[in-house]
Amino acid sequence: MFNQFTHSLLRVFITALLLLVLSPAIYAQKVVTVNDHVDQHIFNFNEIEWLKDTANKLSFEKISGKDYEHRFTKSLKSTPQTTDLKATYWFKIKIKHNSKANKRYLLEFFDQTIDHVTAYLPQKNGTYEIKEFGDQFKFDQREVHHKNFELYINNDNDETQVYYFKFKSSQISDAIIVLRSVDWFISYALDEYFYFGIFYGMILVFSFYNLIMFIAIRQRQYLYYVLYNLSVGFFEMSTDGIAYQYLWSAATAWNQIAYAFALYATSLFALLFTKQLLLVKAKAPRLNQFILYVIGIRTVLFLYSLFFDRSLFTYKFLEFIPLAVAFYTGIYIYKQGYKPARFFVLGYSFLFIGFTLKFLIMLGFEWLNFGVISYYSLSFCFVLEMVFLSFAIGDKVRILKTKKEKVQRQIIRQMAENAKLKDTLNQQLETKVEERTKEVFHKSLIIEAKNAELLAVNDRLQQQAEEISRMNVLLEQDNQELQTNVEKVTRDRVMSADVDFEEFSRIYPDKESCNLFLSELKWKDGYTCRKCKNTHFYTGHIAFSRRCSKCGYEESVTAYTVFQNTRIPINKAFYMIFLIYSSKGKISSHKLAEILNIRQSTCWTYGSKIKILMEERKAVLKKVSKNGWSQLVLE
Repeated sequence: MFNQFTHSLLRVFITALLLLVLSPAIYAQKVVTVNDHVDQHIFNFNEIEWLKDTANKLSFEKISGKDYEHRFTKSLKSTPQTTDLKATYWFKIKIKHNSKANKRYLLEFFDQTIDHVTAYLPQKNGTYEIKEFGDQFKFDQREVHHKNFELYINNDNDETQVYYFKFKSSQISDAIIVLRSVDWFISYALDEYFYFGIFYGMILVFSFYNLIMFIAIRQRQYLYYVLYNLSVGFFEMSTDGIAYQYLWSAATAWNQIAYAFALYATSLFALLFTKQLLLVKAKAPRLNQFILYVIGIRTVLFLYSLFFDRSLFTYKFLEFIPLAVAFYTGIYIYKQGYKPARFFVLGYSFLFIGFTLKFLIMLGFEWLNFGVISYYSLSFCFVLEMVFLSFAIGDKVRILKTKKEKVQRQIIRQMAENAKLKDTLNQQLETKVEERTKEVFHKSLIIEAKNAELLAVNDRLQQQAEEISRMNVLLEQDNQELQTNVEKVTRDRVMSADVDFEEFSRIYPDKESCNLFLSELKWKDGYTCRKCKNTHFYTGHIAFSRRCSKCGYEESVTAYTVFQNTRIPINKAFYMIFLIYSSKGKISSHKLAEILNIRQSTCWTYGSKIKILMEERKAVLKKVSKNGWSQLVLE
């Protein structure tokens, strides 16, 4: 039993000793060896170690020292990321050099959106060479003029050396580091640029074709599709570095935000194209309103990010919302029986899959990141979507053409039926016209005879009408003379006889007729301004008033007359003057009040004023034969 216990204890001791010996090897950073038979190697998992400097104060001397050697963390992901945009990330890799290798090697960094990388490259003598690169530097400053970042390494020894890289970026970036031979890099780069040329060439071809269609047909769906395709190409060029290499190699500030403009334009024109292609406004008004709300919110978010917080641009996954809205709209319209939506849904299905794959990789599902296909999956899906959207547009045009041809055939059939009906009706009408023509011919003979009789009667009536016209002219002349005599007699009676107010009112029935009489009486000898003696005037603002053309003084028709500032209706004031004048001032104020229906005190006050004027102008009134009462009007 003692031996059994001894053996058990020995096994435990040996196991512990093995763990103690092997643990450094298990947990040590994996070294990548330069090998002529391996053209490229992607650093992943424990081949990369990282350290986050939240204070942004660590120097290379510190992190390369022994105190920080064990503070680095092995990457649990195939590709580590700089998720904290305010911090600095340090990465290190180990390479076992091979001086006997026949090829030259370089390190390539795939992510073109990294703002600033400081590389510390070990030398044969133990020192480090420092190189800086990133998309905040001008493109001409790169060691190799390629869309990715490349650094040549010195493979002039057989030692294992540590490479350090300091990352600082304003958006989430991937630390994709690849060891490649220069020969393999050249071959790979040529192939890559070739496929890029095919990809962007397809975008330009599709865009140009649909632009021609827009110019020819003038349907906005083609224009939105062109702008959508160009926005997609713009975004892809901004993220893969092609745009920085060929379009704005010196515009470093613009290169930091160009992708955000492309993403916004992609979402905007995708939704506008969806609305136009699927006739959403007519087929789904509420969904159309919702799309407008999404466009508005996306625009506000873009403007806020641009002017206030550009770190929001890094949340690219927000484009999932406009994509989902467009995708759902296509499914909804397709369920309603609109056939062109089938290709639309199919195209957006591929794009939806590609976007979802990228989104899941970003969330940490590393098993989905299985190489070039997953890295360029969104680009592949864009191509497929572009093809199927073109099918959707063509399908819509085909359906419209089919409907047009069907309508044209219906119109042709209807025109043929109308022509046949027209011929039948014409035949029936010709028969009836012949019958009616015969009847009319017989009746026309009777009508001609009647017309002859009517012409004779018309001649006699015309002679009588001329005689009646002459009599009417004579009667009209007599009536005018009679009316003139009546008016003259009435006016003479008013001016010199005892008439009642009703008869007086026939001559001066209202305020306008009284003012007209005043104006003729007041300015019968011509107008002269009382201020500047000017003799020219304009019509004033008040009826019958006159305004001086020189000084602008306006004189009313009642000014400087006995009616100025009186509150009595002017036609009653006229009659009161006439009554006082006719009775030679003997009529009482009580009588005036009874006749004019005015208060006795008012009649007394105004009558006294008239009687005073009569006394003052006694000599003038004796010489007047008629219209004597009018001499009392002017003051």
